[in-house]
Amino acid sequence: MTHVLDSATASRFAAAALGHVTREYPNKMDHVLSGPGDVQGPRALHPVFFGSFDWHSCVHGWWTLFTLLRLYPDMPEANRIRALADELFTPDKVAAETAYAERPESRGFERPYGWAWLLMLAAELDRHEDGARARTLAPLAEAFARRFRDFLPLAAYPVRVGTHYNTAFALRLTLDWAEGAGDAALADQCRGRATLWHAADRDCQAWEPSQDEFLSPALMEAALMRRALAPDAFANWFEAFLPRLAEREPATLFLPASVSDRSDGKIAHLDGLNLSRAWCWREIASSLPPGDARRPIALEAADVHLDAALPHVTGDYMGEHWLASFALLALLAGRRG
Repeated sequence: MTHVLDSATASRFAAAALGHVTREYPNKMDHVLSGPGDVQGPRALHPVFFGSFDWHSCVHGWWTLFTLLRLYPDMPEANRIRALADELFTPDKVAAETAYAERPESRGFERPYGWAWLLMLAAELDRHEDGARARTLAPLAEAFARRFRDFLPLAAYPVRVGTHYNTAFALRLTLDWAEGAGDAALADQCRGRATLWHAADRDCQAWEPSQDEFLSPALMEAALMRRALAPDAFANWFEAFLPRLAEREPATLFLPASVSDRSDGKIAHLDGLNLSRAWCWREIASSLPPGDARRPIALEAADVHLDAALPHVTGDYMGEHWLASFALLALLAGRRG
């Protein structure tokens, strides 16, 4: 079955995101206390991104909403999205988010996953005809772009785990913003680190999945290198990185992860692994020429993973507060510019 984004699916995802971006509790905070005055709740600390169980999920929940609003401006949820955005995306509230990010104690706040998603949200807002919200968010986007510019020269090594610390995922998203915003320096830094970290990688064994991964370390690396390298260079790199793909090896990359308990937030990550693998497989397929025998194999793998995960995007809050964003990445792969 070939999966596409349609109006019914868009409405389902939008309704789910609207149900959590302003749900303040339960909340898992990434917050360093420097004194008693820092003991505050999510909404006080983060007047825009206080919902969705954690800060980064709220950020990409809004990415989901704004992306769907652009693609389906007349969807039933459109007016609710616009009204809520008018309420929350204001200069004073964004200024408060920016001030929090610039605290000395926030140096490691949401690094690198939340940084990348905030820039992905800013890149989406830049695609909207009315650039008012993009301009409102710009100070916070610049704060996180500056964090990347400062951090990447210090990052001697990649982080290959399949969770929030994965550096390939962060650079893959950041490249979208940097290129769209005309930040050539940051784009060059991302490509430079990707090359330093991964250019020599060969014959990936793909020791995955781990119990709480929502990213494929192997496929996420390939998706980054697809964006970081010129097409011919990527083709050569990819052939060496997964030399037995035509034989569907490593086999683990073609088998969706099994999720034993969707009420457990860590175990529910595995639904996200299936969705992010689908996204990566589709991106990889889009880089292969039409006659390449690996292209239908990659597309089939994407569909198998979507079959396993799409029915579970909604249903339990432990997955529902974030999975739609990864489903949307997968469904739009190959369609996005």
